[in-house]
Amino acid sequence: MEEFTGGDVYQKEFNPRSYLEYYKFGEGTLGDETTIFYLECLCKTFALGSMKGDTLIDIGSGPTIYQLISACEAFETIIASDYLDENLQETRKWLKNEPGAFDWSPVVKYVCELEGNRDKWAEKEAKLRRSIKQVLKCNVHLGNPMAPLSLPQVDCVLSSECLEAACSDHESYRTAVKNISSLLKPGGHLVLCGVLETTFYMVGSRKFSSLFLTEKFLREALTANGFTIVQFKTQPRVDKVMLDMCDFTALYFIVACKGTKA
Repeated sequence: MEEFTGGDVYQKEFNPRSYLEYYKFGEGTLGDETTIFYLECLCKTFALGSMKGDTLIDIGSGPTIYQLISACEAFETIIASDYLDENLQETRKWLKNEPGAFDWSPVVKYVCELEGNRDKWAEKEAKLRRSIKQVLKCNVHLGNPMAPLSLPQVDCVLSSECLEAACSDHESYRTAVKNISSLLKPGGHLVLCGVLETTFYMVGSRKFSSLFLTEKFLREALTANGFTIVQFKTQPRVDKVMLDMCDFTALYFIVACKGTKA
């Protein structure tokens, strides 16, 4: 059995630019299937739904911003975070609109179409850049994932495809959920996007581990940490060709409330 790729391996071998190949939207990548599912769910939750608040923390943002496009309609302040300095640098490059930054405009246009204002994509990008107030280091294995900073509890914590990559077993996953829960106000919402029954994904030619998750386990882990599940949506995998890139069988989208649902 292959050893789980931990943080040290990510620091040495994870290539953000290779990872972003998944997000060349509309070019037939495996990322098209996953991204469309996430974007549609996030749009319904943030832009078209009732969830609103002052601050959202995105845990494990990676080098991506797609997961935050609709969130800027619901939250005045967004804090992006990641374990890897290279990912944080990639995000800051996009925020500053620097030469060589990844082009997210096809994804932003798609979200604007979902929200009913496709022609306003440039304004949407500007609004998102204004909304992301901080880009911080995080570690889900710490009791305070934002340490050494101590942040006020927030209205929403979002995490997309992070915990299954960061946690090597179910016990560490449950602990990571507890850790990120500490960032949430009572009654605040945890929003999770990810893949089910996965063991690996490729970044360029490097294979990275993914914790095998089932719907049953996720429900148990959230309930055990005091969450009430508001929404649990799954979608079976459509693509059967690119199994050598990632072996997931389905996608999931979860909204959970910290404490009892009001």
